[in-house]
Amino acid sequence: MATQNPRARRLAEQIQRELTEIVRREIRDERVGNITITHVDVTGDLRTAKVQYLVFGKQGADPRVQRGLESASGFLRNALSRALMIRHTPTLTFELDTSIERGVRLTQLIDAANKPGSGD
Repeated sequence: MATQNPRARRLAEQIQRELTEIVRREIRDERVGNITITHVDVTGDLRTAKVQYLVFGKQGADPRVQRGLESASGFLRNALSRALMIRHTPTLTFELDTSIERGVRLTQLIDAANKPGSGD
């Protein structure tokens, strides 16, 4: 995992910055439109990068966005290769970031448990 390898962590940060710019400037696929790259995790061997994203204005997963990103993965990898100038560009996999939804749900549960009259 990237947290164990400083080089993988630096590469993950560079990939996140570059992908954000590439998606914003160069992707013309309307399925991908309004996404934010929230986190990138690069394996220790630097061969695979798991890219987490959020979709603006949508709750939960949108299969069209996932298909659009998968369709554009070759283009994105090629653009990353040019931007980062590294010998081996990691293979990109995309996954919806659900951490915010989990955080909201946890906050709701805590609020419900702390209400007066709940469990007295």
